[in-house]
Amino acid sequence: MNLPNALTLLRMAMVPVFIVLFYQDMPIAAAVVFILAAITDAADGKIARARNQITNFGKLMDPLADKVLTVSAFICLVDSGQVAAWMVIVILAREFAITGLRSVAASEGQVIAAGMSGKLKTVFQMVAIALLLLHNWPFSYLNLPIDQACLWIAIVLTIYSGVEYIVKGRHLLTMK
Repeated sequence: MNLPNALTLLRMAMVPVFIVLFYQDMPIAAAVVFILAAITDAADGKIARARNQITNFGKLMDPLADKVLTVSAFICLVDSGQVAAWMVIVILAREFAITGLRSVAASEGQVIAAGMSGKLKTVFQMVAIALLLLHNWPFSYLNLPIDQACLWIAIVLTIYSGVEYIVKGRHLLTMK
């Protein structure tokens, strides 16, 4: 197993650790685990491209690991009352729709590459989650709602990138 794939599996393994820490009311420890997992997301792709270690496993599991990590965190934040449930429903609907579209593309031997808006969406989701877990630290001292700003930007990018993927793959949506 190569390093990028090991980092992807590590990220998946960190999710239950994050959840346990979150529900044991250890927000800083949960945030640290979440942030470390998010860093593995950035690292695995860069390492895979730099070392020419892109694998089918990585193509499938890396985005899945990202979704499991972010959706788990968002569900915990809904449960704690920090995020509105409708926001997570929007995120989940987009993820299911795009995963379905990518599956159709794959069955046709096509790949719908991740666009910049999808990558930015992931970054803003992860930053928003980290800030929410840390109760907007350090911006809380300045009375700046950066956590909420990042959350709203993430929602807008979630919708925008979802529409962008559908436009890119619209040829796959026609009935045969």
